[in-house]
Amino acid sequence: MRFILGLLAIILCSNSAHAQSSAALVRVSTNQQSSFTRLGSAGTTSFDEGWLFKRYGLQPDGTRMEEPQQAETIGFNDGDWQRLSLPHDWAITGPFRIELAGETGKLPWKGIGWYRKHFKIPAADAGKKIFIDFDGAMAYAEIWLNGQYIGTWPYGYTSFRMDLSPYILFGKENVLAVKLNTEKWDSRWYPGAGIYRHVWLVKTEPVHVKHWGTYITTPKVTAAAAEIKMTVTLSNQSGRAARATLQTDIYEAGAGNTLKKKVASVQNKQVDLAEGDDAKIDIAATVRNPRIWSIETPNRYFAVTTVLVNGKKTDTYYSTFGLRTLEFTARNGFLLNGKRVEIQGVCNHHDLGALGAAMNTSALKRQLVLLKEMGVNAIRTSHNPPAPELLALADEMGFLVWDEAFDAWKHGKKKNDYNKLYDEWHEKDLVALVHRDRNHPSVFIWSIGNEVMDQRDVAMTKELADIMRREDPTRPVSNGYNDPDGGRASGAVQGLDLMGVNYFFGQQAKWDADPRYANMPTLGSETSSCVSSRGEYFFGTNRQSWQITSYDLDHPGWGCTPDVQFATNAKYPNLLGEFVWTGFDYLGEPTPYGSDETNLLNFRNDPSKRAELEKALAELQKSKPPSRSSYFGIIDLAGFPKDRFYLYQSHWRPNLPMAHILPHWNWSERIDSIVPVHVYTSGDEAELFLNGKSLGRKKKQAGKDFRLVWDQVVYTPGELKVIAYRQGKQWATDVVTTTGEAAKLDLSSNTKKIKNNGDELAFITVKVEDKKGRMVPRTHPKIRFTVEGPGEIVATDNGDATSFESFQSPEKSAYNGMALVIVKAKKGAKGILKIKAAADGLTTGQTTVLVQ
Repeated sequence: MRFILGLLAIILCSNSAHAQSSAALVRVSTNQQSSFTRLGSAGTTSFDEGWLFKRYGLQPDGTRMEEPQQAETIGFNDGDWQRLSLPHDWAITGPFRIELAGETGKLPWKGIGWYRKHFKIPAADAGKKIFIDFDGAMAYAEIWLNGQYIGTWPYGYTSFRMDLSPYILFGKENVLAVKLNTEKWDSRWYPGAGIYRHVWLVKTEPVHVKHWGTYITTPKVTAAAAEIKMTVTLSNQSGRAARATLQTDIYEAGAGNTLKKKVASVQNKQVDLAEGDDAKIDIAATVRNPRIWSIETPNRYFAVTTVLVNGKKTDTYYSTFGLRTLEFTARNGFLLNGKRVEIQGVCNHHDLGALGAAMNTSALKRQLVLLKEMGVNAIRTSHNPPAPELLALADEMGFLVWDEAFDAWKHGKKKNDYNKLYDEWHEKDLVALVHRDRNHPSVFIWSIGNEVMDQRDVAMTKELADIMRREDPTRPVSNGYNDPDGGRASGAVQGLDLMGVNYFFGQQAKWDADPRYANMPTLGSETSSCVSSRGEYFFGTNRQSWQITSYDLDHPGWGCTPDVQFATNAKYPNLLGEFVWTGFDYLGEPTPYGSDETNLLNFRNDPSKRAELEKALAELQKSKPPSRSSYFGIIDLAGFPKDRFYLYQSHWRPNLPMAHILPHWNWSERIDSIVPVHVYTSGDEAELFLNGKSLGRKKKQAGKDFRLVWDQVVYTPGELKVIAYRQGKQWATDVVTTTGEAAKLDLSSNTKKIKNNGDELAFITVKVEDKKGRMVPRTHPKIRFTVEGPGEIVATDNGDATSFESFQSPEKSAYNGMALVIVKAKKGAKGILKIKAAADGLTTGQTTVLVQ
């Protein structure tokens, strides 16, 4: 059986009594703007500024501050509360504490946070509906307006809306209060704390498009024409019956949220809405000569829906979509627009390194730019609904997204994880995820979970998958299995469309031969779990001083090297591809130097491995490892590529001429000793030279060799050079040299200009260099950062998983010759930012960024 998507005609609900064609209606000009603020209602504005914050419960130093009474009321005295703008992560300021759990980053994230905002809604808006949309709030959000309880949403990763209308004081001061409680939440990684995503105020007339009220499918897409089906849910909250006219125009999308050429208009539809009624209206359109969405050409469209009542516009609603077909097969792999695409994916947690969990679009885009350079074409949102910005960027930049819901179901991995919410909230959270994300062309797989304890449960698997299919049958539903044999044996996998396997591929031939699953596509939902520390190279051991060698040979017992996974994929070409664990290092889970007992779950059916890991964990707990962030990343926490970046690039971008030598060539203590040399290249053979003398030419065996190794190189200072060949012709070169002593600091920014919106960031890389401008490895000077001009330092980092230096400190030790400083402009300011870096004994470095 082939699971074909994008070619399915979707049967959508409609109420024929309420929806009718209205060809005779005259189209009303809406004077459409060329851009919009956010997907959804045109009446949406940012609600991020002007908040007050106070932390109660557990404090950063481990003491406790009790909550006051009536903090939700209008008259509560909040004069001494911290003033801030959202998004906000109250835990990222630390301090790091050695006694805290490494699995959650050794940061004091547990506490009770109160937010208050004083605001006015003009008297002229009386009669409008007023909503507040939270993109995510960690965790157990409770909301009050003017002392009146509005509602709750406990799962910190779900986006949700609250209706403020009943308690708004128009023309007067209002007080919104939000309480968050992370003391009630347990996590296997750093979850952040606070209102860590954006918040939006939405004003609409009583007759409007409902929240996430458009659903767009493309049942037929060809080069000549694309059929578009759209269901719009209208809501009448006016207190009386209403007749509404619905009109929709289709535009090509420009950069961001800009509208370009109009390419189609939908015939007006009229609908009668009873008081308090919702109605679903089906509409259709055809786009001629469509611009197809693909990884290489991520063309988007916007649908602009206008609602009119008695000729008056009551709402304008913006929706995104793309024209593409998806097909998943058990024999021919994954086809995008009819063309096979090998999934070259990574898993990522949601934190942004030194910024913590607080959402920032420019930081997220920087990550995606680096991943695209490496050859990544897909992201798995492990293990929770992502920020909306990830999907918007993926749509625009050409990434596929595996959109995941949960890390636990009814039986938890931690005492207070999602298991406490499952019974009451699992359907609400799934519906919210699908309704928010189902129009995004980047989303190509739904996932109901990751390594859940209930993965053998047939009924539970079917129920969750059926909820997702009910809300969107155009994409396959999957699950990440670390017990794939058990899931298949129980029959639970039969409730899915796609088998997601975490690591254990030794049984693949048996699974392919099982008639129950012979036609089910299989995908590596987690692979490799290779671990390394940027710039660290050890000889005779892989681990030393809480760091891990960057020879890319180390991994926990359930994982494997990237090379082994590449060979597995080559051996089983019917596999759809892989999602590597992980693209970036992240806060928490510092395997193998963590004491996260949930790692034992990877060996639930292997007693010997489980016992071995239990013993290792017990020893670690005694030694109190300082590690507070992961080693899994192909790119470190600061956003600096590790050597593994080039291994994946060599395999995933075979047509990019590239070669990369490791290690560095500063080994004064190893003269006349062996220093193994590895070369990652997209060529098929290479010759290595040391000080001009050939050390031999080596050739890859297709499907077996993914790196070239000279393991008997005797170290001599000087120049190590590789010349890579492809089909006998010179293809690429790389050189590493023995450097001089550290002499200066060099600064380079990822951007030459930033906006003065108070949100956009510049990321400045600092390198410790010798007099000739060569980065000096194994150098760790303390660097002092300053900014002149209309801006400030937001955070600093160096990629060292053991560093307890504050992310907010203007001083940071270089780690193996590199450090990072993140800056932003003051809101509304213009001018030039001059960023300087100084260290004792080194020439100061500087760079500039234009603020506009």
